[in-house]
Formats: sequence, structure tokens, C-alpha cells
Amino acid sequence: QVQLVESGGGSVQAGGSLRLTCAASGYGDSSNCMAWFRQPPGGEREGVAIIYTDGGATYYSDSVKGRFTITEDSAKTTVYLQMSDVKPEDTAMYYCAADSIPVGRACPAASEFPSWGQGTQLTVSS
Repeated sequence: QVQLVESGGGSVQAGGSLRLTCAASGYGDSSNCMAWFRQPPGGEREGVAIIYTDGGATYYSDSVKGRFTITEDSAKTTVYLQMSDVKPEDTAMYYCAADSIPVGRACPAASEFPSWGQGTQLTVSS
């Protein structure tokens, strides 16, 4: 079982930047699909970004494309979400998720990720 710990959340003004970190332990280096999700207050969970750690391919939701960047460290056990030009609508609890998938297969839907972190809160003020 992979343990995931998010950090880096906080309060920031609109237009600012922040970086979230997701540290994986256990069998973290076996997780080749890492993702960030978010859930705003009273809202539904939304996929934000995905990285395939064995090839580096990344995907973003339309709402964050061009503003957020997902990256990984060389050990493939830490994933970052660099957020720039944040907006009040980015306010949410951000969660990291991980899965180990066969080569060539797409990352699963949110409900099928086996490993999740506890979340880190981002609050953006206007």
C-alpha cells in the first residue's frame, strides 16, 4: 500500500502562485500514475492533473491548463503541482492519488485510484 502525504496548501491572493507537494512512501516508486484532484466546498471532486511517471506524459483539466504544472522528482516518489495565476475558483481541498497500472493503459477514473492522501487546502482570495 502506498502512503501519500500532501503539503504546501495555504491562503494566497488571486494572481499568486503556490506549489503543492505529494510525497509517496511504501511502494511509492511503483506508482506510475500520479494525479491531483480537488474538491471545492460543497462541490464535487474534479480531476486537475495527471502524470505518467514512467514516461512523463501529463494531462490537465481545461480549468487549469496553462496555469498549473504537474511534475515529478527524479526518484519518482514525489509529485508537485505548481499553481500560477490562481483564481478564487481554485479554492478547494487538493488531493493526491496514485495507482500502478500496466504499461500502455490509461490512468483510472478517480473512484478507482487505490491510494489517496489526506488533502491540503488551498484558499484563494480576490
